[in-house]
Amino acid sequence: MSNSRLVRESPSVLNRNTSIPGYAPQLSVIIPTLNEARNLPHVFARIPAGIYEVIIVDGHSVDDTLAVARELRPDVRIVMQTRKGKGNALACGFAAATGDIIVMIDADGSTDPDEIPRFVQALVDGADLAKGTRFGAGAGSSDITPLRGFGNKLLSGMVNTLYGTRYSDLCYGFAAFWRHHLPAFGLDAGSPAAPGSKPLWGDGFEVETLMNIRAATAGLVIAEVPSFEHPRIHGTSNLNTFRDGRRVLRTILAERRGAGRQAGVIAGPAREDRSFEAYLADGAAR
Repeated sequence: MSNSRLVRESPSVLNRNTSIPGYAPQLSVIIPTLNEARNLPHVFARIPAGIYEVIIVDGHSVDDTLAVARELRPDVRIVMQTRKGKGNALACGFAAATGDIIVMIDADGSTDPDEIPRFVQALVDGADLAKGTRFGAGAGSSDITPLRGFGNKLLSGMVNTLYGTRYSDLCYGFAAFWRHHLPAFGLDAGSPAAPGSKPLWGDGFEVETLMNIRAATAGLVIAEVPSFEHPRIHGTSNLNTFRDGRRVLRTILAERRGAGRQAGVIAGPAREDRSFEAYLADGAAR
């Protein structure tokens, strides 16, 4: 699998996504934004030619993000997210996507759209989910701090032990997957915000962890693709190492207990509106 590494195999379905000669899958690129007007010119300039659709999912920016996006790419699709948080933005973008393959990248310049073909190749070669890794041959980061790197290693090890995976990077936001596997992630795009504006399960930066765990438990074929993370170009990140690290840890434990699978989260009736804290409490009571 050119430059990628299988970290979760399922031999019976390994080749079900192999491309048909002459068929080129259509790509939907999802980009969550919140006041990223100064970063979008750099990001859009590096998006490969021939992309089927680019979807900006905006968190009600107060700068010129949407105007800049339309100016740079008149065919861009604009979706306003229904709640707050990166996870909700991605869920809204995924729900709006119509391509065969969904690619998720960041708007701050930290993920390089020029690497998208690597992820697509991993999918065409047989993977269901191609997730980026900043660790190992051909990968790297000029942005991750030693503390975040250490925390990522510990959390990745915990998931590998609990779920039988071989992830080297649990918390990286560059990934691609076949759209027909979207139900496996069980992300809620439509429910209104919980009372008191508390985030719903998966609405925050824990979304990458949630997706990686659910991909594994659904039996998807997962490949890690070497990627290089760059520093944010302009602005300040909303990531908080300790707060978001705790959310990731709670996600790992709650998903293991089954608290995140309540009320038809996976491809069934719409689940009830529940906050992150409500899921944790329910899981603790089991």
